[in-house]
Amino acid sequence: MTLLSGPAQLFTVIALVSLPTVMYGGYALLGLLRKRKLTDQQRSFFRAGHAHAGVLLVLALISLQLLAQGDLGEAARWIACFLLLFGILGQAGGLFLNLLPGRGGLAHGVTTGGAVFLAAAMLMTAWGIAVA
Repeated sequence: MTLLSGPAQLFTVIALVSLPTVMYGGYALLGLLRKRKLTDQQRSFFRAGHAHAGVLLVLALISLQLLAQGDLGEAARWIACFLLLFGILGQAGGLFLNLLPGRGGLAHGVTTGGAVFLAAAMLMTAWGIAVA
């Protein structure tokens, strides 16, 4: 069994510690839904942001294992880990930004940036596995 080290270890810990925040987000969403505090559009964006955060954190845990086993250099692994983290924050965070009035353009930009970061992280991970 290969133990994690370096950036893969650090970012695995960050992802695992982040999961309870997503769990709390689900609890908070249920409370807001019961109290009918959200509009239909806000409810849709909250659900989408919450779902993306959870799924992308699980993707991160898998990707970090692959990065650790791949053949990228140390600097490239750090870059891929940061791209993964900021990609998740951008994708989920951009959806949550839509909850604020008048932030549609900013939210779209943040979500798009997150997608670009995630795509770059996935391509770097794939390259590391392909050359291993």
